[in-house]
Amino acid sequence: MVLFSLVATHADIDLETVAQLSNGSSGLASAALTDSPVVSGAVVLATCNRYEVYGETANGADLEAARSALVSQISELSGLNEQLVSRSFATHTGPEVTRHLFAVSAGLDSAVVGEREIAGQVRRALITAQQEGTASSGLVRLFQAASKTAKDVGAQTALGSRGLSIVSVALDLATDLADSDDWSTKKVVVFGTGAYAGATMSLLRERGCTDISVYSSSGRAEAFVATRGGNALDADTLPAAVAAADVMIGCSGSDNRVEAADLERVRANSGKPLIAIDLALTHDFDPAVGELDGVELLTLESVRLAAPQEQAESLSQASAIVTGAAASFESEREARSVDTAIVALRRHTMNVLDAEMEKVRARHGCTAAAEEVEFALRRMVKQLLHIPTVRARELAANGQQDDYVAALEALYGIQVEQPQAAAAATECPVDHDQLRSESA
Repeated sequence: MVLFSLVATHADIDLETVAQLSNGSSGLASAALTDSPVVSGAVVLATCNRYEVYGETANGADLEAARSALVSQISELSGLNEQLVSRSFATHTGPEVTRHLFAVSAGLDSAVVGEREIAGQVRRALITAQQEGTASSGLVRLFQAASKTAKDVGAQTALGSRGLSIVSVALDLATDLADSDDWSTKKVVVFGTGAYAGATMSLLRERGCTDISVYSSSGRAEAFVATRGGNALDADTLPAAVAAADVMIGCSGSDNRVEAADLERVRANSGKPLIAIDLALTHDFDPAVGELDGVELLTLESVRLAAPQEQAESLSQASAIVTGAAASFESEREARSVDTAIVALRRHTMNVLDAEMEKVRARHGCTAAAEEVEFALRRMVKQLLHIPTVRARELAANGQQDDYVAALEALYGIQVEQPQAAAAATECPVDHDQLRSESA
């Protein structure tokens, strides 16, 4: 089995294109497995600044067909033409897939280097794929190893102690822009009830903010504040809350964005400045909001530009952990890839031995002599299989497992079939759209 990934991130394309590509991302994995026989597994990782698809296919010869199938599905779901979709994604294969995902999970490829939120998003992406039945066994092992690597980076380097995130950097920027750095005096309105909204609520509490109101266009605000605190808003109470707010934070990515004209009308008599923080990839606030008098608009791009640079030593330590973990995972995966071939060779050899022993018993019966012959033959077979087994491991470690499989087919006519069993869900279902701060 061969792993590959399609990667579109803030590092290569603009965030607006990332947002457009990820439209319909929650249905991609299931659609790909249904419509393309060459895609045997898929996990989708969609966050505020990246859209990545991890897939598995039977062999290298199917890679291009698998990529084309995914590009076609993304084009259909997003409404973008296939040429644009294809250009937007970088394709990773082989060890590149492992190194990239491990670095992503550890926060080394984030707009805010060292952020901890991405590790949870990687974990939830796997849970969703398992629940939907799209996570192949190879992808399950890959994502589980990536999560373990993220934990190691967090525990063994200074990146973990910094506690940086997109939300924390955004709140730091807001603090710098405000007349006062005392959050206990600020009125905040949060739009959304997804993962980013939850993280935002926690960080606001840590900074002493107590006057927090939450709005959800889908009616989830009551349930959200029941476990996190705050005041639930509806369409009737929202205008007054926005008029009185010092800060409003968009975390929903819903279609009901706040238009500049509406905000200007609602706050016509406010008389105090407003900081609008838009953390939604698809924009909760009209970009023209930033042009209104008394309104400062912060976006994901603002956060990216303001993100602090990590110390070289911390990054070096984290990179070393990621590199080592990726190399170890690849070695284990390559060794595991010949297990099926080794089993096939042993089964073939033992079948030959059993057939010969049947002839011996038919001629001599179950005598002591027959038992001695069988004992001797089994010892001989064990010795004969030792070197081919050792060589299989050695070739796999060098990435030459395909040569071993080809040799078995050429010498013995053994057809090695790779298992394609999908991994079952092991945790409670999670709505994948939460990874993009679910619509509110």
